[in-house]
This record gives sequence, C-alpha cells and structure tokens, in this order.
Amino acid sequence: MIKAVVLDMDGTMFDTERLCAEGWKKAGEVLGCGNVMELIEQAMGVSAAAERELFLTKYGPDFPFDEFRKISADYSKDYIQKNGVPVKEGLTELLDYLKREGYKIAVATSSSRSSTMSHFERTKLTGYFDQIICGDMLEKSKPDPDIYLKAAQALQVSPQECMALEDSPNGIFSAYRAGMKTVMIPDTVPSNPELEKMLFACVPTLHGVIQLLKNWE
Repeated sequence: MIKAVVLDMDGTMFDTERLCAEGWKKAGEVLGCGNVMELIEQAMGVSAAAERELFLTKYGPDFPFDEFRKISADYSKDYIQKNGVPVKEGLTELLDYLKREGYKIAVATSSSRSSTMSHFERTKLTGYFDQIICGDMLEKSKPDPDIYLKAAQALQVSPQECMALEDSPNGIFSAYRAGMKTVMIPDTVPSNPELEKMLFACVPTLHGVIQLLKNWE
C-alpha cells in the first residue's frame, strides 16, 4: 500500500536543472574553465558539498569552485527574480490530488534549506508538504539512500510504503536503495535500460503520477 509520496525538487517539481546548466555555461565562460559541462550529469541531484568534491577531484584543488558556484547561482537567482520559479507541468494538480486523497507528502532535495524554502515561498507551495528534507540536513548526498530514509522516518511510514518521484540518475539510485517505489519523470536525462531496472514506472509528466496512483488504488 502506498501511503506517502516523496518528491525531488530540481528537475522534478521545478524546471531548474536547465537553469543550472545555463549557469554552469556562463560560469565556465567567465572563468575560462573549459568543458565543465562534462560533469553536469554526475552533479545532478547531489549536495553542494558533494558537487565541490566532484569538481576538485576532476580538476584539482586549485579549481575556483566557490567562484564558479557563485556565478552559476547568481545566474539562476537573476532569472527567478525576473521570471519566477519555473514550475513543471502537472505539479499543482498532483499536489492537490495527493492532499485530497490523504497521502502524506514530503520533499527530498539535495538543495539547501534556504534555497528550497525560497522556491516554495515564491510558488506558494509550502503548505502542501508534511516534511521537507534538504541536502544540508544530512552528511551523505544522493545517490546514497539517507535522504529518502530520513523522509520516510519523518513521515512515520516505511520506505516500502512510499512512492518517490525523481528525474536524475543519482536521485533514482538514492530512492531505489532506500526501498521506495521509484518513478522517473525524465527531465534533461532520458531513461535507459540500467535505470529502468530500478523503476516502478516512468511517465512523461507529473500528470502521469496521478494515473499511476489511481491504478494502484
């Protein structure tokens, strides 16, 4: 029985992975960093600390990571200030359905709490969630299962009673390892045979999650 739904944020709820990629490109150009885009798929869904480790391992300890991250983050902030947070298709309809049907709802995002709450305040979505678990609340980042295990614990349900919604490989590994029924809603990375082995389902938009739950019920 599915009692709870746990959502990733970037790339799943909000169309912010593309913003991140554009910010990376700008930062790389400003700093003359070369082909930093080769790391973007590995960095999807991980915490800032894990992203730092990824860059320094690849490019060495002298890589100007803090400056790179600031330029990239400023690009996203400027876009959001001018245009608002880009919401993924079907999000509000899904959250309304989950509330109406009595599901517990949590967020499991590798983003910081300050960034997460800023997005939710701008989109007026905070009230939908029973728990919000952020990357700076844990030591280990996705693809480790810790964040999803913490979300289930906070909701007071077992991981097996949760459906996890994810867009990135790191997030899918994390939710699957936690024992949740993992659904992929592809964003910038398509599904592939390796990921499909871990998936309960793959749907094109969040609208499809409603039908999955109706079928399950």
